[in-house]
Amino acid sequence: MTAKLQLNSDGKIKHFLSIEGFSRAILTEILDAAESYSEMATISSKKVPLLRGKTISNLFFENSTRTRTTFELAATRLSADVLNINISTSATSKGESLLDTIRNLEAMHIDMFVVRHALSGAAQFIAENCAPNISVINAGDGRHAHPTQAMLDMFTIRQHKKKFAGLVVAIVGDILHSRVARSQIQALNILGVNEVRVIAPKTLLPVNVEKLGVVPYQDMQQGLEGVDVVMMLRLQRERMNSALLPSENEYFKCFGLTQEKLKFARPDAIVMHPGPINRGIEIESSVADGEQSVILQQVSNGVAIRMAIMALAMQSGG
Repeated sequence: MTAKLQLNSDGKIKHFLSIEGFSRAILTEILDAAESYSEMATISSKKVPLLRGKTISNLFFENSTRTRTTFELAATRLSADVLNINISTSATSKGESLLDTIRNLEAMHIDMFVVRHALSGAAQFIAENCAPNISVINAGDGRHAHPTQAMLDMFTIRQHKKKFAGLVVAIVGDILHSRVARSQIQALNILGVNEVRVIAPKTLLPVNVEKLGVVPYQDMQQGLEGVDVVMMLRLQRERMNSALLPSENEYFKCFGLTQEKLKFARPDAIVMHPGPINRGIEIESSVADGEQSVILQQVSNGVAIRMAIMALAMQSGG
């Protein structure tokens, strides 16, 4: 992903397709903007007229109720008009069909597309082929990226840890197939944490994973030793039916986050999860609902961070 596609001629955000290519200054600008929007949740009037008259289309080729809902709420709070479109992947499996969909929506004078698609690169394809006045935000594409999820995670970390310098962060679970993990790793390294660790069975680690800027572990005790942030990943249950993993019980025993394993981390470590949670597989309920968990706060922060990204992209003249 090149910065050139994502930024306009003034160096401002036009599209938000991947964390890759953005500077620390831009990511910090997003976090700072989200700070003000998060405060709106506590006041009676939660809307600002920033995007009044603009139309945002949630173009979801893959189901995700929570992500779509937070994007819809974010757009509504910015006073934009929202058009929700759920399209079966079978009808748009070819690039030509996808372009036909985009052209029809362009004819309705859409200002922004929020795109979720099962194919990696779909959001970039749309950004490269849509009208120049339209901005595109990637709401998750294949195994490639989920940049707004990564940014709401960064926002949550900053709320609790105040700064990124010096932090040790562990990401636990299916690193191989996770678009969330890729975006998290990029964001954490750009923002300057001390170390990013990944903890997973060997079958769920990419080949040469160190090239992503992480230190790999296959043992929870070693990997969690002294970490400040524990980021659990959702495990696709279909992985259990392949040769990649043993049983659910065996996975939980080795890589599920329990109160006992959490003790290896720092006493003030926070526990995160992008959801939806598979309780008893990735994490036990007492940890998910415990004092160190910030999982529900991540959900709340999703609205603020998506408001910030939408506002910055639309204000840049995208």
